[in-house]
Amino acid sequence: MTEYTLNGHKMRFFNKRQWAVAVSRTANCQLLLPTLISKLSPIVAHHTPVLLHESIDGLKINPEGVYVDLTFGSGGHSQEIFKKLKGGKLIAFDHDEETKQNSINDKRFVFVHGNFRFFKNFLLYLGFKKVHGVLADLGVSSHHFDKKERGFSFRSDGLLDMRMNKSAKLTAAYLVNNLTPEKLSKLFFEFGEIRNANQVAQLIVKTRNVKPIETTFDLCKALSQVTPKVNEHKFLAKVFQALRIEVNAEIEALKEMLTLTPEMILPGGRLVIITYHSLEDRLVKNFMRSGNFEGKVESDVFGNIHGVPFKVVNNKVIVPNENEINNNSRARSAKLRIAERND
Repeated sequence: MTEYTLNGHKMRFFNKRQWAVAVSRTANCQLLLPTLISKLSPIVAHHTPVLLHESIDGLKINPEGVYVDLTFGSGGHSQEIFKKLKGGKLIAFDHDEETKQNSINDKRFVFVHGNFRFFKNFLLYLGFKKVHGVLADLGVSSHHFDKKERGFSFRSDGLLDMRMNKSAKLTAAYLVNNLTPEKLSKLFFEFGEIRNANQVAQLIVKTRNVKPIETTFDLCKALSQVTPKVNEHKFLAKVFQALRIEVNAEIEALKEMLTLTPEMILPGGRLVIITYHSLEDRLVKNFMRSGNFEGKVESDVFGNIHGVPFKVVNNKVIVPNENEINNNSRARSAKLRIAERND
C-alpha cells in the first residue's frame, strides 16, 4: 500500500486510483476529480477483456496452483485469475512497460516486463519449473489503439510507430520507407493477406520517393488509390496489421512461446489462447491438435498417435456471443482455443 494525503490527513491506499475515488467522495473536492483521473493510467479505464469468463473457466483453476498470464495488458484476465487463487501464484508478462501500472499489489503476484517468447527463462529464474496453466490474449490492447502517438490505428493521425516495446528500434515508418518493393509486397501478402499486395507496395514506394511516409495518415493517403470505398476500414486494418506483426515479430514470438508450453505446463494443466486473425489462429489450432505448426499428426503402423503433447478441450472454437460483440466491437474477430497437457 502507498501513503497519500486526503483532506490534510495521511492515509494508505492500494493504489492512486483508489485514492482518487476517495477524494471524489469528499464534498469539497468534486471539481478536482477530472484532473485527478486524467493523471492516472488510462489503460484500465479503456479496456474490456475479451471472452473473460470463458477463458478463465477454461483454465480450470486450482486455488493453490501457479498460473501465467502471458499478455497482462490492462490486467483484466489476471484479476479474474487472481480472484480464484488462495495460496497459488500468478506471474504476468508484458513487453510494454506501461502496463506495470496495473500490477496487483499482492506478494502472490509477479509482473515481468518481457516478451512472452522468453517466458520459460523468466519462470526458471523466478524458481518456477512447471505451472498449472498458461493464458494468452493475442489481441492488441485498446489503449494502444487509443493512443495516437503509438501509431497503431489508422483512425487517428500519429507517428507511424507500432512498437509494443517502446525501447525496440524497428518501427513501421522504417519498414515503409526502407524495404524493397518485393519485401513490402511479401509482407502485406503474408501478414495482411492482401491480394493486391504488389499494388500496395508500389504505391508506397512511389510516395516515399517524393516524401518520407512518417505518419499514419501519410500511409492512408499514399494508399488512397487502392483503398476500396465499401470496405475501407477492413482493408486499412489489414495493412496496419501486417506492419504491426512485422515490427513486433509477432509470428516468430508466438511460435517460440507455443513450443515452450509442453515443457512448462504440468500434466492436466491448461493452455488457453485467444486469437484475432487467421494467421495466428491457424498456428494455435495446429499446435494444440498435433504439437507442430503444420498440423501433421504422426502415428505408428498400428495407428497409435505419438508426440502430441496436448488434447483439445473445445473441438469447436469458442467465439464471443452477440451481446459481447455489441458491447465491445473489438471482440468480433476473437477465437478462444483450450487444450490440456497430456500425462
